[in-house]
Amino acid sequence: MRSLFFIPLLGMLLMFSGCAPEPEIAEEPGVVDRVQVAIMLGEGFHDGEAYMPYAYLTNLGAEITVIGPEVGTVTAYNTDFTINIQRPVADVSVDEFDALILPGGQAPAKIRENEAVVAFAREFFESGKPVAAICHGPQILITAGVMEGKNATGFEDIKGELEEAGATFHDEAVVIDGNLITSRTPPDLYDFSKAIEEKLMMDPAY
Repeated sequence: MRSLFFIPLLGMLLMFSGCAPEPEIAEEPGVVDRVQVAIMLGEGFHDGEAYMPYAYLTNLGAEITVIGPEVGTVTAYNTDFTINIQRPVADVSVDEFDALILPGGQAPAKIRENEAVVAFAREFFESGKPVAAICHGPQILITAGVMEGKNATGFEDIKGELEEAGATFHDEAVVIDGNLITSRTPPDLYDFSKAIEEKLMMDPAY
């Protein structure tokens, strides 16, 4: 899907997700120009948690690639919104991307059963590049075995999972621990997206 499809959805998604702050829209793209970002999801993703970071970062000049277990169209669990998985995770490389985003919904619990998904998430995390997960998104990182000793947040229902994986749970809009960015639910989406932007801009290469 092209960015022109996503950007007009931004205001609507903010309204439906309950995000009070209105994001600042850059007058010209280029704030994170040339940055390559992967969004990894599957059937049953949460619409706002995929669309909002996509639109926000696209508006700043980033190039977005949607990856997942296999190519094709998948549908959100909470609406009839769809998104096209452009490349299978088995055919992409960590070296191709500067950041990885893991939206929530019902998809993380499903796609973490895919070995290629888990292996890619683990390798990406261990590369030191930014990994951002919201709501149920951290479930993929739990299965990847990279949450030991980390400060993190997520949907309240996965608090127990996070703690069993060795993470310390914080009930905060955004928790940043090294290259890990986590958020709770759709009302945190603006803060989540802004944190990704700021993490990318910390690297002088961007």
